[in-house]
Amino acid sequence: MAGGVVVSASGGKEYPGKMTLFVFLTCFVASSGGLIFGYDLGISGGVTSMDSFLLKFFPSVYHKEKEDVSTNQYCKFDSELLTLFTSSLYLAALVASFFAATVTRVFGRKWSMFGGGITFLVGAVINGAAETVFMLILGRILLGIGVGFANQSVPLYLSEMAPPKLRGMLNIGFQLMITIGILAANLINYATAKIAGGWGWRVSLGLAAVPAVVIALGALLLPDTPNSLIERGHAEQARSMLSKIRGTDDVQEEYDDLVAASEESKTIKHPWKNILEKKYRPALTMAILIPFFQQLTGINVIMFYAPVLFKTIGFEDDAALMSAVITGLVNMFATFVSIATVDRVGRRALFLQDRCGDLDWIPIRDKRCWCQSIQGICELCGALHLRVRSRLRVVVGPPRLAGPQRDLPLQIRSAGQSINVSVNMFFTFIIGQAFLTLLCRLKFGLFYFFGGWVLVMTIFIGLFLPETKNVPIEEMVLAWKKHWFWGKFICDDDIHVGKKTSTFGA
Repeated sequence: MAGGVVVSASGGKEYPGKMTLFVFLTCFVASSGGLIFGYDLGISGGVTSMDSFLLKFFPSVYHKEKEDVSTNQYCKFDSELLTLFTSSLYLAALVASFFAATVTRVFGRKWSMFGGGITFLVGAVINGAAETVFMLILGRILLGIGVGFANQSVPLYLSEMAPPKLRGMLNIGFQLMITIGILAANLINYATAKIAGGWGWRVSLGLAAVPAVVIALGALLLPDTPNSLIERGHAEQARSMLSKIRGTDDVQEEYDDLVAASEESKTIKHPWKNILEKKYRPALTMAILIPFFQQLTGINVIMFYAPVLFKTIGFEDDAALMSAVITGLVNMFATFVSIATVDRVGRRALFLQDRCGDLDWIPIRDKRCWCQSIQGICELCGALHLRVRSRLRVVVGPPRLAGPQRDLPLQIRSAGQSINVSVNMFFTFIIGQAFLTLLCRLKFGLFYFFGGWVLVMTIFIGLFLPETKNVPIEEMVLAWKKHWFWGKFICDDDIHVGKKTSTFGA
């Protein structure tokens, strides 16, 4: 043992450190940034299924829904303007993520979270008070900017604060908050739909201000991460913060690696250009393809169109909203399963199990209304078997696991995170905008389309994603170097971490 570290079975060094109360509380507060994204995912579909909302802003859809007595129930909500209300948020988040990268790098992760919370708060107020479609779309755009900033900064913050052995668990805390936000939104929609006078949708949209205030105020209380402090030239503060979050003074080796990574990153004047270099090809590929594949499985559009989808296939208003609540519950419980297992079985293994579960999206013909199953020790899935002439099966899998943005090298981390968020939001926008039209045209065949992409993603993950369990983010290059395919993209000269030999603890 040298420098107070040992080499783990995964090939990276195991730095001294443990879960401290300070780390837990800071990561818990930072994870609350997921509430704004989750709340919006859950609230929009419920609101667009409310008759009073449709009658005020989308009367043509309302009348089409009430008058449609044809056998094709899949086209009742087919409206580009209605889908624009939902998907405009993700287009705004896409654009905002590029600006958020600069804010996150120059001012720190916490101020990016704060900016996202404030912007989301303004959007919530506008939506709750909306009188025109223009106000609705404007509010959604501001919500999207807030989501873009939060999704840019929160995963980085969690990765940089978490001990390597617990990074997966703490990162999934962000996903847990997303699922809690979804469930809360579903419950609120179910309650507000019963408000007499038809103004319940205002409550649903306006209450988005609550998670916005939580993350905005929480960000003010959060400390900066050691990585961010070093990046911005506060070396002594970074050393002190690293010691505090690791719960030990034996942090010299990890501190040296952080400084080495930061010094290398400062030599990169154009991260958007440098990210295209050969040595960053593995990280860039994952930052693009994983969010691309995830959206093509259809999970997000199912979550925010769940009540509309349930009404499309014959459920009454209350039953459709309650079905969304059950979906949200299963999704949240599945996240707890992932939190409990990710750092034991690894991100890759859990990701593969998740993809296998998603194959249950394929439609089936059956006469049952509800089915709930547990698939594997790493996954909890809820299956809803629904009937309109043919049966449509919708499965909510466990969370989208700790993604590639958590393991990006510091030198390209902000740029890579922006790309990851942008790809995610772009394809969420595309699928969200096209979903109701595709449902109308393809009917249940749309879910065969999603199932095909699940198969493609499963094969890709199995072949090309290395396991990063217990590997410090500064040493991710070692994991890529050992990979059968990506190793040829990384030269020995590209590996700079771990080359300083410290006498501390020797």
